Amino acid sequence: MSQSTKRDSVLMRAPRRAALKLGLAGTLVLALSCGVSPAFAAGKPKVGLIMKSLSNEFFKQMKAGADKYAAENKDKFDFKAVGMKDERDFAAQVDAVENFVTQKYDIIVVAPADSKAMATPLAKAVKSGVKVINIDVPLDADAKKAAGIDLAFFGPDNREGAKLAGDALAKDLGAGAKVVILEGNPEADNAKERKEGFMDSVKSGKLELLDSKTAHWETEEANTVMTNFLTKYKDIQGVMAANDSMALGVVKALDATGQAGKIKVVGFDNIPPVQPLIKDGKMLATVEQYGAQMAVMGIDYGMRELAGEKFTGWVKTDIKLVTSGDLK
Repeated sequence: MSQSTKRDSVLMRAPRRAALKLGLAGTLVLALSCGVSPAFAAGKPKVGLIMKSLSNEFFKQMKAGADKYAAENKDKFDFKAVGMKDERDFAAQVDAVENFVTQKYDIIVVAPADSKAMATPLAKAVKSGVKVINIDVPLDADAKKAAGIDLAFFGPDNREGAKLAGDALAKDLGAGAKVVILEGNPEADNAKERKEGFMDSVKSGKLELLDSKTAHWETEEANTVMTNFLTKYKDIQGVMAANDSMALGVVKALDATGQAGKIKVVGFDNIPPVQPLIKDGKMLATVEQYGAQMAVMGIDYGMRELAGEKFTGWVKTDIKLVTSGDLK
């Protein structure tokens, strides 16, 4: 029997709580209460979670899910979660990586704010012996290669998710409808992928794209960008926002001009504040990507790597289009 088979056999026999359902094409990831591996039996591993802006409801949810899971498994690992003050505070993520390395953390789970710039500090962490798990936003492939690391990505297909939302908008509006896009941070690969997904919908739905600008994931900046769009273009029929924080800013601008519900809006993340907007018809749809579960999965995979497993490539997590019919 191989070492991997022996380990899996032990995991299957050990007491555990129900396996967590994650978007891994139907794969079930076992909870940490499966048992403690001899690789870290001498003491509890230290796990650090590095997120983007905690002013973004999506990352608040991610932190809450991770904190809850850590509390349930406090006998298995020590845990700390940190975030940025806003979506462009890239230096805070670099500092967090360096601090976790200095404090001798065993595992770092990270959702990079900058897909290229974060490769170098994370490579230093890897080379110091830390297990690094990349979730939510993929590190840039060329940047990883240049930094000499081969990290797996655990996260959603952002392009596919954006196309789900864009297709819903195209179906509702019909061919020839005029739309605008609000993009995320240009430095983040998921922002690029979501724009590409929206562009796929523009093309396949035969929509007319009037404009596309970044609002850097931020609500107030999105409000300003959308206000400017409404001044410049008098015939906007639909809006594609690359995250729900920006969608909130869009709806705020539409409310101010009496056009909420008349101009259709789609977003991405399914944060709680957009759900009443979808129910009320001020938003058409959003995309669920299960942020809290993603963080838990990252912790699990970090523990598995610490126990000797190695992951490469892309482990896809679930996405789902959410409309008013899903929120009744």
